[in-house]
Amino acid sequence: MSDTVIVVNTVIAVLATVLLIVRFRLNPVISLVVGAVYLGLTAGLGVEGTITAVTGGFGDILAEVGLLIAFGVLSGAMLHRAGAIERLVSALLRGCGPRGMPYATAVTVGTVLQSIFVDVLLVIASPLARRVAPRIGAKGLPRMATALAIGAECGIVFMVPGIGAVALAGVLGVPLGQMLVAGLVLVVPTVLIATAIMTVLLQRGWWDESVDEQAVVGNAQAPPGGSGADTPDVTDAPGAGGGSASGGTGPHTAADGAREVVPAAVSAPDAGRRERELSLLVLFGPLLIGLLLIAAGAVLDAAGVEQPVLAFLSEPVVALLIGLLGTTAVVGIAHGRETIDAAVTDGFRESGQILILTGVGGSLATTISDAGLGEILGRYFSANTAAPLLMVWLIAAVLHVAIGSVTISAITAAGVLAPVAPVIGLSPVLIALAAGAGALFAVHVTSNTFWLLQSLLGQSVRGTLKTCSVGVSIASVVAILLILPMSLVI
Repeated sequence: MSDTVIVVNTVIAVLATVLLIVRFRLNPVISLVVGAVYLGLTAGLGVEGTITAVTGGFGDILAEVGLLIAFGVLSGAMLHRAGAIERLVSALLRGCGPRGMPYATAVTVGTVLQSIFVDVLLVIASPLARRVAPRIGAKGLPRMATALAIGAECGIVFMVPGIGAVALAGVLGVPLGQMLVAGLVLVVPTVLIATAIMTVLLQRGWWDESVDEQAVVGNAQAPPGGSGADTPDVTDAPGAGGGSASGGTGPHTAADGAREVVPAAVSAPDAGRRERELSLLVLFGPLLIGLLLIAAGAVLDAAGVEQPVLAFLSEPVVALLIGLLGTTAVVGIAHGRETIDAAVTDGFRESGQILILTGVGGSLATTISDAGLGEILGRYFSANTAAPLLMVWLIAAVLHVAIGSVTISAITAAGVLAPVAPVIGLSPVLIALAAGAGALFAVHVTSNTFWLLQSLLGQSVRGTLKTCSVGVSIASVVAILLILPMSLVI
């Protein structure tokens, strides 16, 4: 089969997937499988080869990242139930002061808090940010809204154990320790630079309180149709299942026509049941130890040092299991068995949809690889050129504008370019970071993050387009500009 036919059919498969999601409101999981089957049949894989690629891709990526996602989500659910986020925000305000609060918030949300399911994170952190906003000076509300948006979205795709970062590592075969180190190196300057740029814009007359702010209405959740990158992406597109992936009851219309949603699963921490007040270091310590073990394993591997015990402990599954067991122990001591049981229920509900979507994303990526697209594109690229990274960024950006899902866009774009990496010698982690960066571009009204920030922080739609859409898009551009020089040393 000619190269042109394979390229054309790959483009058709991707566009058809987008069309099924956007135009016909078909569930993203079904749409991705349809796209993968079409590509396999039209690229000459045959019936057996197509089924093998679809099912094998699904199983391979879940074997790689399934337990990691489950352990991360469960740890985050327990920290939520323990009230750790509210206490951390209060500690940041005391430690960083008003001027540094937006920057501290962006970095913390983008790194330490990525184990927390993002809907839950925003529902808890947004009211706290609203109370902090008047204390940080001029334009406090939009600055805090921008910091939350940039930190939450960047962390998802760059920082392990963020859902997108773990999925990208699985699709591209990137060691999780390497993804953790590279993501940390990228996410911190990205969120700081993007937050600084937005601060300058907001303080120079770009924010108009009379039209960019409005009264807060209830505990708003997502509108019908989409969660963007920020919830399990089975509900990412219009009509993809509705409601919040975290179990919310969905949107209701108040008497004045404003959106109002009553979250069901996003409940307040069981503060009344606390028996012991543990320090934040103790609460977050087990998870941080797990991440440090993963990072240590990556460093030792790069240095060529063999240490069997540490090698075992630094295996991502083992390290995150240690973090989960430790978190279970400290939360159980402080809050009792009932809190642990409730957190496990929340975690299993949230992780199930994430795992399904991640698996079918792997199906499409494997089918694209088996179709031979990597060899074709490899003839036009070389490892010392920026073209592959810019291409994956652009593909992810276009897909995100069309679909509205950060995770789907990143996985699909990475799947298109994944076969190129071994052909031209390009590090797969760079493709993962570039795909994540592109998928951040133009977060808009199909994103659950957009509507959570709009409702919970008292912004108008116009205001949220400024703080969330523009702010995260700036972070997307900053990230790819930082990734390009990183490619010279990785």
